[in-house]
Amino acid sequence: MLSEKQEQEYHVLDIIEGSTNPVGSGTIREQLRNRGIDLSEATVGRMLRELDNSGYTAKVGFQGRVLTPNGKNRLAELRQEREWGHFGIELINSLRLKDKQDLIEVLVARRAIEGEIARLAAIHATPEEIRHMRQVLEFSQRQIQAGHSGAQQDVEFHQALARAARNKVLSAAMDLIRRDSQLTPVLEYIRCQVKGDLVADHMRILQAVAEHQPELAVRAMVDHIEGLISDVEKYWSEVHPSGAETKRTTGR
Repeated sequence: MLSEKQEQEYHVLDIIEGSTNPVGSGTIREQLRNRGIDLSEATVGRMLRELDNSGYTAKVGFQGRVLTPNGKNRLAELRQEREWGHFGIELINSLRLKDKQDLIEVLVARRAIEGEIARLAAIHATPEEIRHMRQVLEFSQRQIQAGHSGAQQDVEFHQALARAARNKVLSAAMDLIRRDSQLTPVLEYIRCQVKGDLVADHMRILQAVAEHQPELAVRAMVDHIEGLISDVEKYWSEVHPSGAETKRTTGR
């Protein structure tokens, strides 16, 4: 879900994109007001200068701003995260409370499968594969620090681990859980909400794999998945506070 500042940034970029001519701060302010966002002209001007400095907009003389190619990419990212956030909330709210247990059971299955994947990856991973996984995590960290979602890199890291494990059955089982579970969109949404903790978890897993310590890799992966289970339970209690005491069977 976008922060308040990101939401304002999205609307400003969207307004500029929707105009066939350069747009001035006065016009942007008026259109923001039409969208229910009441900002002072000074605030709008400050936002535009920040967008200029970030390379997302460019000033055309005294006519106003236009989007740069980077600005179009940024708008696409914000639009995707915005739509994803709304989708995640609506989907979670539409599920019956008992479906929380289905979600946790998916994670329990992942705990078993990906724990073994981590163990095998620690045995078989090549220096090139380890280097690739490190690059994925470094890029994920930069994405998160820039305010973007790291969900795509989360998936890529786990897929890279599965390839390094050299076990097609486990890899296929992991893909099946991710792809075919009706609760996968909810899992991805919740991951976005707790993305700040995921990179640290992944770094622990990668360190054990890089040091070729299978048991440490299993422990790091199990801790990672159990952390996600705890996050699901916490998040669900916030969405459905009346059901916070629902019986749980996580297998822990």
